[in-house]
Amino acid sequence: MRRSVQFPGPSSEQQGEGGRGGVGVRQQEPLRTEFTFELPRGYVDESGTVHRTGVMRLATARDELVPLRDDRVRENSAYLSVILISRVVTRIGTVEDIHPGVIEDLFASDLAFLQDFYRRVNAEGHTRAAVTCPSCDEEFAVNLAGGRLGES
Repeated sequence: MRRSVQFPGPSSEQQGEGGRGGVGVRQQEPLRTEFTFELPRGYVDESGTVHRTGVMRLATARDELVPLRDDRVRENSAYLSVILISRVVTRIGTVEDIHPGVIEDLFASDLAFLQDFYRRVNAEGHTRAAVTCPSCDEEFAVNLAGGRLGES
């Protein structure tokens, strides 16, 4: 039996609308469920067109559990990442029918990029990383969503 509980929404002061004009109240970022990326090399389709930009959505528990029942994963555990990535990537360029065969045809560097991107998006919830400039010691955030090799 499922029970539902309703919680009151945040007060206007918590939302930064009242009181002191929101001073000292941090606005919460809305939950992002889709993240764009750019593959280092790109997916080459059957006509020879290179597709580099794409979209990955957040994974669900089902996305991580269903592949464990797949015979290909049972025979070769390394295939888990291929199936998992194919479930959460919703588009690469103009290709919207993403299936394990598409992921199998990616260059190894692109698959490694997507595996790291998956980990960042699902474990950390964003694609930014804090870095420090080695020359001036300035701290700043960079977006790791991809670009040309050597760029972030």
